[in-house]
Amino acid sequence: MPLRKLPDEARRSERARRAILTAARDLTLDQGYARLTIEGIAAAAGVGKQTIYRWWPSKGAIVFDAFLALSQDAAGNLELPDTGDIEADLRTVLRETILELLDPRHDAAFRALASEIQTDRKLADNLVQALLGPQMEATKRRLQSAQRAGQLARSLDLQLATELFYGPIFHRWLLRTAPLDPTLADALVPLVLRALRPKSAKSPPDPRERDGTR
Repeated sequence: MPLRKLPDEARRSERARRAILTAARDLTLDQGYARLTIEGIAAAAGVGKQTIYRWWPSKGAIVFDAFLALSQDAAGNLELPDTGDIEADLRTVLRETILELLDPRHDAAFRALASEIQTDRKLADNLVQALLGPQMEATKRRLQSAQRAGQLARSLDLQLATELFYGPIFHRWLLRTAPLDPTLADALVPLVLRALRPKSAKSPPDPRERDGTR
């Protein structure tokens, strides 16, 4: 009598996990985080609630992993371009950051996380460590490279300098104080760099001054 092949539990578990993450992402996008429930995720993924609770303690944790899976290529191999032109390199990266925030899939998940981390410290720590942290560290490395090239002041607080580039973007995105579009990067980068350059270095002329728009 032939032996009956046992099911591949690892493969089945991975399929269930992916189905749960996909369901959480799609439901967050379709109906919003406030209406998202563990029951709804389980039904959409075709699994039982206990399967979900075996891996995640809350819907916020599920949405975090769904967002991480959506962004893992960028977060897993993140390095800023280094063409020698710090202004051009930062503009490229900040434009991409803005476009990612404007993507409805990212917007819905990230707004859900922004709400949840106010009361969930562990989730907040995971968000910084897995998503925001790598991007900030990659930016700091690029600023260090510009320092070595003499393009930025040697005395800079690199953490603070990095936050100066991303802070206005997240402020506009989170609070909707003004329209957010990729052209913000074109105005933001030269403005911040002007404050970060060595005092002896002359900043490149602002193109808006040449065409009379300032």
